[in-house]
Amino acid sequence: ILAFIPKQHLPNYAEFNEVRYFARGEEEVIPLLFEGEEIPFGAGLLLCAQAEPGGSVPPAVVGCEICEDVWVAEAPNIALAASGANIMVNLSASNEVIGKETYRRELITNTSARLIAGYLYATAGEGESTQDAVFSGHNMIADNGHLLAESRLFQNGIIYGEIDVNSLNLSRRRNTTCVTSPLSPYMRIPFFLKEEETALTREYGRHPFVPEKEGDLEKRCEEILLMQSQGLKSRIAHIHTQRAVLGLSGGLDSTLALLVAVRAFDLLGLSRDGILAVTMPCFGTTDRTYQNACKMAKALGVTLKEVNIKEAVSLHFRDIGQDPEKQDVTFENAQARERTQVLMDLANQCVGLVVGTGDLSELALGWATYNGDHMSMYGVNAGIPKTLVRHLVFYYANTCGDTELSAVLQDVLHTPVSPELVAPKNGEIVQKTEDLVGPYELHDFFLYYMLRCGFPPRKLYRIACRSFAGAYEKETILKWMKVFYRRFFAQQFKRSCLPDGPKIGSVSLSPRTDLRMPSDASAALWLKEVEALEG
Repeated sequence: ILAFIPKQHLPNYAEFNEVRYFARGEEEVIPLLFEGEEIPFGAGLLLCAQAEPGGSVPPAVVGCEICEDVWVAEAPNIALAASGANIMVNLSASNEVIGKETYRRELITNTSARLIAGYLYATAGEGESTQDAVFSGHNMIADNGHLLAESRLFQNGIIYGEIDVNSLNLSRRRNTTCVTSPLSPYMRIPFFLKEEETALTREYGRHPFVPEKEGDLEKRCEEILLMQSQGLKSRIAHIHTQRAVLGLSGGLDSTLALLVAVRAFDLLGLSRDGILAVTMPCFGTTDRTYQNACKMAKALGVTLKEVNIKEAVSLHFRDIGQDPEKQDVTFENAQARERTQVLMDLANQCVGLVVGTGDLSELALGWATYNGDHMSMYGVNAGIPKTLVRHLVFYYANTCGDTELSAVLQDVLHTPVSPELVAPKNGEIVQKTEDLVGPYELHDFFLYYMLRCGFPPRKLYRIACRSFAGAYEKETILKWMKVFYRRFFAQQFKRSCLPDGPKIGSVSLSPRTDLRMPSDASAALWLKEVEALEG
């Protein structure tokens, strides 16, 4: 027995009559003699986990509440969290009435989110008197706003789950308004926690940027499209233009950027023909993407302009002495930079704004040509990962009410992701991005859990293997994880001069908001841990 911690708030309303029998516990801690041993007694106690000699455990600090304590306006958990508690436990005798289950669930999950803490809640069930009330045994485990486990009402049993203490502490360090007091009045009681590796039961979704429930996904897609279009709308209004220019390749990213631009113009009450969609075929352009770009522009009612850049790029190759048969990085990047030059000059001609199309996943991997497609005047997709881009286009296709446009968008969704900078073979795309840098669903998974949750490579690898079991071999996951870390660090110089663009989700790569990272940061520590996993 580590401590005796009393209840601080006694309900005395409706079916509750506790003041008749009990007195509230005080925060002052006093010794209580119990079975020949002095045990601390009082509300002002924290239980602190310590590792056994030679072991290592997460820095868990447990704060305790009893039943009503969590229901009051100034709950004890506020002071407990401010004093360092990152795990709350609550022993309760909460009876069941209609609607209380939902309220209780929201109370516990919201409390865990507000405190950036884990919350374990266990209430009385079978065996209690049913003279005037029934008790359901409603048990819950929540972690920073996420309900990890929950019992069914009126069913006996044990629930279990894993609360990520290290991730909680990282979130608290990041949140400067989550203040912990170094002058805590609470007495700290240490206890030893044995280091064990148990089976992982917590589920980590394969696509953390994408809501799992269909209804939630549709709502999220609409919200995101509105955020993107509002961002572009404000920028267009600010610079007093009525024109927007973007490169339309017939791929996913430029498609989404065009859809956002159309919404922005509709919000502004501007004619859609003020949007100049520019298709710039070159050596790698396929008829499929070219035709989709043309059909899309027509269906949306925007102005389409074709600028074939083959001659300009070929002249540039002659000027710099580049062998056009040598399809190397210069061959590819020259096309991307020529396209950006065309867009910028066209924007100057019409006093318009160049809308960027690159997405969050490409920025993370540096899969963009420096000062080529990397550059624009406003990047509407900068906060959207590739796995989410696909869902946004799919949502638009299903809700636009235009069968012709929907058919084009569906074909775009089924087109392989490619920059189309290498000549096609038999009219088909041969340069497929995911063959070169790896599956985007893996990279988005790595990106989210590295930046949002602070997972190191070993931990990230473990949950990736669990989440993608049956989809990728462990060796494949490790291979692309190594590529991810190497590229993420090496390509920071591109993100250091990123154009403006709206933050959409909790993960952002903007050097002005979330990722203040030097361009010459080293990946050595991360790669060393990955290499240890390979061994």
